[in-house]
Amino acid sequence: MASDGCRLYLVTPPTFDPDALAPLLERALDAGDVAALQIRLKDVVDDTVLRAVDRLRPITEARDVALILNDRPDLAARAGCDGAHVGAEDMEAARARTMLRDRQLGVSCYDSRDLAMRAGEAGADYVAFGAFFPSASKDTSVRADPGLLRWWSEMMELPVVAIGGITPGNCAPLVQAGADFLAVIGAVWSHPEGPDAGVRAMNQAIADAAS
Repeated sequence: MASDGCRLYLVTPPTFDPDALAPLLERALDAGDVAALQIRLKDVVDDTVLRAVDRLRPITEARDVALILNDRPDLAARAGCDGAHVGAEDMEAARARTMLRDRQLGVSCYDSRDLAMRAGEAGADYVAFGAFFPSASKDTSVRADPGLLRWWSEMMELPVVAIGGITPGNCAPLVQAGADFLAVIGAVWSHPEGPDAGVRAMNQAIADAAS
């Protein structure tokens, strides 16, 4: 995943039908710059995950958008994804790195500098901090501060993702603190005018914050 300024990192809704999501994803990716799509499916059988990857991967490949699978580096490699994203409760970064070989590895580090440093040492390609704001998609007691992004971006070359309740209205401090990517769910998929409008609104907010 290349970073040229701050870019959008799209995450799928918590539950979805791949056939229904596919045309919405096409609209979203055709509306503006999106660096990556993370498929996040919790508590489902492997075949459900693989079906989702098979349905959505041609859409991301055609648009040069990285396809990242949440939680399952074993399935990411098997399904031909560009990489996987793991949390501290899912799998050790070093083990995930071995399973992915040369594919991309992202690691959730919440609000922990120590976790992020160890993830980098284990071979992560990017780290993620958050939640920065309350999120309707995931319950979390962690509240990260934008200062964490500033510290990381000044100290490290490894890209950093900000996640958690991010919208066009609140993303400016994260962009200005040095986030390479903003991971969003509701800001795109729940936009009242559709996911294409959500992508345009986020990209405009990012551009405004960076100017």
